[in-house]
Amino acid sequence: MRGVIIFGAIIALSTVLSLVFGEVHLGLDALWQGLWGGDGPGALTIRIIRGPRVAVALGAGAVLGLSGAIFQMLLRNPLASPDVMGFTAGAGLAVMASIAAGSMLPMPLVAAAGGLAAALLVAMVTYRPGQSVAPLTFILVGLGVGYTTAALGAFLMTRLPGPEAAEAQRWFAGSLAARDWSHALQVWGIGAGLAVALALQIRALELLELGNDLAAGLGLKIDIARWSLAATGVLLAATGVAVAGPIPFVALMAAPVGARLADAHGVAGRLAAAAAAGAMITILADLCARSALPGLQLPIGIMTGILGAPYLLWRLSREMERGEL
Repeated sequence: MRGVIIFGAIIALSTVLSLVFGEVHLGLDALWQGLWGGDGPGALTIRIIRGPRVAVALGAGAVLGLSGAIFQMLLRNPLASPDVMGFTAGAGLAVMASIAAGSMLPMPLVAAAGGLAAALLVAMVTYRPGQSVAPLTFILVGLGVGYTTAALGAFLMTRLPGPEAAEAQRWFAGSLAARDWSHALQVWGIGAGLAVALALQIRALELLELGNDLAAGLGLKIDIARWSLAATGVLLAATGVAVAGPIPFVALMAAPVGARLADAHGVAGRLAAAAAAGAMITILADLCARSALPGLQLPIGIMTGILGAPYLLWRLSREMERGEL
């Protein structure tokens, strides 16, 4: 209960601050009038400029947090997440290729195809008939796939005209600029559907945490459950990428931060905490990205990279101390 209160307070405060601060600061009276009055500069700023951005940040952070938690539970490794393993980069490359080709396909569909293609590539490279694959192998192969797709995305940017290349570069770094309510509806609508699908698989995830032998003894079809959960995780990550770009480290940090703040232990509680932590990290990072340098709005990916890189180094050192690396 204490963790729920902490999360609620931090997210609520961060949301209010995100609505108030920006290139044009709003007072609390203007904020109130903008939310409920329906007129004045506050209404324009909140409903057109900042409201959609805040809603997208919360939704994208939540789906990325859920995705990271799924893979960390599946592989039982805190380094396993869709950004580290290259799945978000694959989704981003697919979107970049679609933009370069002038395709009119829906971005969520394109991102999902790219994320699933990257995941299948990792699975194909690591597959050994009749042998189990160590989680660290998946992570290392995923790193290679991620770097490759990122390089291909950078190459595609060089083929775009100047203004389009600048906007594509900003998006590829992770950006919430120029988001509107259609983007918010997209991430929340698709994310809610995938969250329901994940809720139906919680029992399978709980059994997998008991070990493959015991889970199989209890009637779980191990391979089907793993593939289904992995596909759900990739689609969740792709949903976030489609509206905000491949934001780094949110999926990696959300589950451990959420579990610590909420003191969550069960699978369902840890998933909920990861979603809340992902939303919290993203909204705070976006607030910092917009407020760190007066007159300049940084892409959110730069801020999450600044926050996430030390965390990744700390996590690597912990894994080396435990002899996992």
